[in-house]
Amino acid sequence: MTEDARFEDGREAPLRLKALDADDLTVLAALVQDAVFPASEMRWDRKARRFAILLNRFRWEDPANQTGRRRTFERVQAVLAFEDVIKVQSQGVDKSDPDMVFSLLSIAFQPGKDGAGRIELTLAGDGVIGLDVEALEAILRDVTRPYVAPSGKAPSHPD
Repeated sequence: MTEDARFEDGREAPLRLKALDADDLTVLAALVQDAVFPASEMRWDRKARRFAILLNRFRWEDPANQTGRRRTFERVQAVLAFEDVIKVQSQGVDKSDPDMVFSLLSIAFQPGKDGAGRIELTLAGDGVIGLDVEALEAILRDVTRPYVAPSGKAPSHPD
């Protein structure tokens, strides 16, 4: 008999997820919501057609972070990479200051023809990074152990 996986069956381990369609990307977007990163940690490798960000994401998947039962909230460093990127544009993003810290609010995919499309990363303060892609392929991979969130708080978005 086959049964669905249950949340309780999961173990605390680094995330390594791939998104190949808009639904998958929605999951990654939820996991990186409110991630922060300095301008110096964004890279576009034109030759490899890869755009990547080393970010510090809030561990939304941790039940203690969701309920506030834990006294210390956690973040983890992760790489968010997009493959098959043919063009990168930004608006409201000052890349001249490598110490400028950005906060990622959302990721959306606008489909085009034959699997191509545009990925938009929306940043706090009205910044947007647009990635034109031949196909949707995104990877999220934790690269450090979780650490106590420096703010000591969970991110919040007042209505």
